[in-house]
Order: sequence, then C-alpha cells, then structure tokens
Amino acid sequence: MTELAKKIAKDLLEIEAVFLSPNEPFTWASGIKSPIYCDNRITMSYPVVRKDIANGLAEKIKQTYPDVEVIAGTATAGIPHAAWVADILDLPMVYIRSKAKEHGKGNQIEGRIFKGQKMVVIEDLISTGGSVLEAADAAQREGADVLGVAAIFTYELPKGKETFAAHKMELITLTNYSKLIDAALESNYIEENDVALLKEWKQYPENWLNK
Repeated sequence: MTELAKKIAKDLLEIEAVFLSPNEPFTWASGIKSPIYCDNRITMSYPVVRKDIANGLAEKIKQTYPDVEVIAGTATAGIPHAAWVADILDLPMVYIRSKAKEHGKGNQIEGRIFKGQKMVVIEDLISTGGSVLEAADAAQREGADVLGVAAIFTYELPKGKETFAAHKMELITLTNYSKLIDAALESNYIEENDVALLKEWKQYPENWLNK
C-alpha cells in the first residue's frame, strides 16, 4: 500500500466519509446489501483532507496524463475536486451535467471546451462506473478527447471493471476498497475475522450473504 493511498483511506475512515459495517450491512438504492457506505462529499468540510486529495489527484493526473489540457468534474460530487485540481495544475475546468439542460442553450457541459482538447474527468467515487462513463461520452460527443477518469475511491466491483474495459477507458484512483480494508485493520477499525466477509462482498456484491 502506498503511503498516500493508506493516508487517504485512513482519513476517509476518520472523518466518517466511509463506514465499514460487515455485521450490520447497509442497503443501497439498487437493493444490494453492502458492508460499506461511502460519502466523499464529507471531504469538502475538512480542509486538510481535501487538500491532500486535490494534491494527490493532481500529481497522479500529471504523471499519467502529462498532455491533459482541461479538467472536468461530474455533477455534482466531482465538481469541487475538479476545481481544486484544475487550480493546482493551472488548467481550464468544466463540469458535466448528468443530462443536458432543458432550457437556454441545452448545455450538458458547463464551461468551454474545444474540439480535440485533451480532458481528464474527475469523479469522487466509482461503483459500477456508469454515470462517469456517460459523462465522458457526453464530453466526447462535444469534441473532447477524454484521456481517462480519475477518482478518490473505487469499490473495485467486477461490474465497474467490466464497464471501464468495455468503454476502453482508463481509471486511476487515490485509494480503493482493498486498501481501505488494510487501513481499517491497521487502525483497529475492524477485527481480523471481519476481513474475509468484507473481501467476499467485493467478489459477489449482488448475492453477498446469500451464497
């Protein structure tokens, strides 16, 4: 585990942006039973944490996509992180709505992009990847060259990996579910005997606890 990934994972647990509850699972809107609940919007309220996230994302983007010309945030959760990253990298920033406006010019992308402009799309959290990939598709329809997606955290679900592979889109993240489990165990947030159950969910999210 890299030091940054460990630090971000521990920070998310400490500020309660992420909860792990293997024995009393949460129920997602989709009906899936999950031992984890994540709300990275909480990070906005913690200046030190949000700065570490912004600096981490900026560094990863600079290393992975040195030719990036514009940073895009997904509405709504990706917008603040995209703004902070764009500021660090001194790049233009736009945001992408989930659907085009039904009034005015009918914009789906707010801000200005140019045909062929190299873009990285920022999201706060990756589950199946559907919404951020729809945003990337919208940007490409408007002429952007989307290099990849950057996010704070991914659940590492099989469906998400399949969706990104099908779209031939690269994903980079600061930390992930596996690293979160390691950090939680190291911090005594969970017990050793919780680990197997937590790891099992990542493999079988739809029928976890019913196998």
